[in-house]
Amino acid sequence: MMGKAPFKADQVGSILRTEAIKQARLDKASGKINDAELRVIEDEEIKYIVAKQKEAGLKAVTDGEFRRAWWHFDFLEGLDGVEGYDAQDGIQFANVQTKTHSVKIVAPIRFGNHPMLADYQFLHSIAGDDAVAKMTIPSPAMLHYRGDMEYAPYSADNALFVQDLANAYKEAIQAFYDAGCRYLQLDDTSWSYLCSDEQREVVRSRGFDPDALQETYKNLINEAISEKPADMVITMHICRGNFRSTWIASGGYEPVAATLFGGLNIDGFFLEYDNDRSGDFAPLRYVKRPDLKIILGLVTSKNGVLEDPELIKARIKEAAEFVPLSQLCLSPQCGFASTEEGNILTEDEQWAKLAHVVAIAKDVWGDEA
Repeated sequence: MMGKAPFKADQVGSILRTEAIKQARLDKASGKINDAELRVIEDEEIKYIVAKQKEAGLKAVTDGEFRRAWWHFDFLEGLDGVEGYDAQDGIQFANVQTKTHSVKIVAPIRFGNHPMLADYQFLHSIAGDDAVAKMTIPSPAMLHYRGDMEYAPYSADNALFVQDLANAYKEAIQAFYDAGCRYLQLDDTSWSYLCSDEQREVVRSRGFDPDALQETYKNLINEAISEKPADMVITMHICRGNFRSTWIASGGYEPVAATLFGGLNIDGFFLEYDNDRSGDFAPLRYVKRPDLKIILGLVTSKNGVLEDPELIKARIKEAAEFVPLSQLCLSPQCGFASTEEGNILTEDEQWAKLAHVVAIAKDVWGDEA
């Protein structure tokens, strides 16, 4: 089964938090339960959603990121040398802002006894023989893009920062592999921001050249995954922002396509293609590797309306004009809860979306799906 990952019907990873998880978080915050009691509840809810993912027909299952508040900060804070803090402002999305939080680099970056190793080990233990346990973590570029620099040596030596960060990720990848992980996903918003005229101005205001940053991130990511074991699949999800069914970036992939599809040594890309903000399929012409998989995020995770299957099939056919059908897959455009607040749809609508992806994939790819 692992030889087929990413799968013809796949998913990005995050799942709407169940009511039991939401209540447990409130109880933990108020002191009614402790960390150990919270984890027991998380374990039971993760078992439940793994079963639901299988019921939907998925071959790759995740823990829904149920132990996290954020898709990225929780992992980054687990790195040695990185601390979370309450920022002055949240991250600005379309007409809404997240709660205030960020991360800062305060010491040399290292990968130590990271708590998410235990999180993955639990998922691996319950995935069973009929599914692959998929782990999702933020791309190393996200610490460079979102992290505030308080460690002076890195401020003065960007190459040192990039090297230490890449080395930490090398160790992380090996640690997850040793824990049994064979399907790892790097989540990354920076590439989509570099496609947005508005976000490129933000990058410039921070003192960076958007085009030069592409090279920095390409080299960082390639170095980070350069020692991955041969039987481990590493994909990347390119996200335009996902909070309470809103977004940050708009714009097609053209500004980064040559670097992204022609320069990154990733096994597959999860690409958002659920609306006009995502642009057309023309940037896929830069896909030259016959082993590179493109997972089309044609089914939105931002609302519960099921797309017309024939329209999705027609769009897959359009994409196949640039990339062979055998290299294409289908998924939701993003996860359903990149932060613990979740998108604006019901749990039943979420499961219907995932089953919808599986059904369409079976129609398109038959037994391969």
